[in-house]
Amino acid sequence: MNRRNFVKNSLKASAATTMAVTGFPTIVPASVIGKNAPSNKINIGAIGVGRISRDHDMKETLPFDQARIMAVCDVDSKRLAEGKKYVNDYYAAKTGKPYDGVTMYDDHRALLQNKDIDAVLISTPDHSHAYLGIHAVEAGKDVYLQKPASLTITEGRALSNAVHRTGRILQIGSQQRSSTQFRYAAELVRNGRIGDLKTVYVGLPGDPGGEEEAEMPIPKNLNYDAWLGSTPNVYYTEKRVHPQNDYSRPGWLRMEQFGAGMITGWGAHHVDIAHWGMDTEYTGPIEISGRADFPKSGLWNVHGLFQTEGVYANGVKMIVSNELPNGVKFEGTEGWIFVTRGDYRASASDPIPTGKNKVLPLTASNNKIITSVIGENEINLYKSTDQHGNWLESIVSRKQPISPVEIGHRSCSTCLLHHVAMKLKRKIYWDPMNERFLNDDEANAMLNRPHRFPYEVKGLD
Repeated sequence: MNRRNFVKNSLKASAATTMAVTGFPTIVPASVIGKNAPSNKINIGAIGVGRISRDHDMKETLPFDQARIMAVCDVDSKRLAEGKKYVNDYYAAKTGKPYDGVTMYDDHRALLQNKDIDAVLISTPDHSHAYLGIHAVEAGKDVYLQKPASLTITEGRALSNAVHRTGRILQIGSQQRSSTQFRYAAELVRNGRIGDLKTVYVGLPGDPGGEEEAEMPIPKNLNYDAWLGSTPNVYYTEKRVHPQNDYSRPGWLRMEQFGAGMITGWGAHHVDIAHWGMDTEYTGPIEISGRADFPKSGLWNVHGLFQTEGVYANGVKMIVSNELPNGVKFEGTEGWIFVTRGDYRASASDPIPTGKNKVLPLTASNNKIITSVIGENEINLYKSTDQHGNWLESIVSRKQPISPVEIGHRSCSTCLLHHVAMKLKRKIYWDPMNERFLNDDEANAMLNRPHRFPYEVKGLD
């Protein structure tokens, strides 16, 4: 299927699958239809059991009785053992009985070969998302994949194509879609409460640079080669990877080898919401420009202060900067709406304002805007109250989740377009349908990256 037909079909699918999550049917997952699964549960393997899995993905999946985490996988054996204990301890506390039902894997391929596993949580560093996601769906597993969808636009396209080719359910971890204020803000904009939309402002947190870090011995518990995966082989130092003695924020988040920085780290969340309100979930900007400061020394090299601008085919502008308040502001001809997380945290390190700096989750130029009621005959967007719960519901129903792969890919690719503009420091022109820059070989060369054997991402153009 070519991109043009794929996007066309995706748009049709999106319209056809808009629905409200009303609860869980008491039936078994698709992989076991026609036979009885143990306790009629969706059996789940957790791939990557570090900070984001413990604080967010495993933590928010475990409470659902419909799910059972039966396996954990990590390339760090210390974290792997602690991940097993984390799950076993949860079920022991829940049942009041000793529990030891979790299998450990140090290789995701072995976990994916386990036919008793229906679905996987992928909570690994950004550079491995597309690689693992493609492996998982090709193994017949449904997937909850942490955002951003990919490290490059080409990888994201390969991931989306693989999901649609295999017919698996894949939920991107854009959990803001399951927060009431973000859905309501998008509905208000889509229904004209601020008039004609003109500009969207996306404010992101920042990330400071760091010092040079000396080479260190690779810990015996870490398979560093597997952790690096498809990226170049570089010397080990703890701040390049993750802390060995706790689950605080890891250093890889500040290295372009593994991620683009906050432009994708938080940008994937906020751009996703911006697209929701703009009704541009399956496309992207047509021209992008901007500026950014990059560290001139030190281990960490992602962008510092920046401001970029994207223009869409309908004339709406999106301005993205870490010098703006953290959140999304929709500005129209008859007012504005600002939406943010409020005091919600996906992990302990999330930069959420508290105390005197605390902000309301939803504000507007006129309070009447945010107290208005969305009528039955107006645009009512897909409703979910829990991102992981919605994923489990979709596994059972086989209906698309609230954050399907193509939408996640498009929000991620938009962030990456802004990153390319930062790097090139000039205006670039984008064809959203064919996913290529117009007459720009230098920019097109940044759509992909070299992949180290044997960790190549499958299905790249």
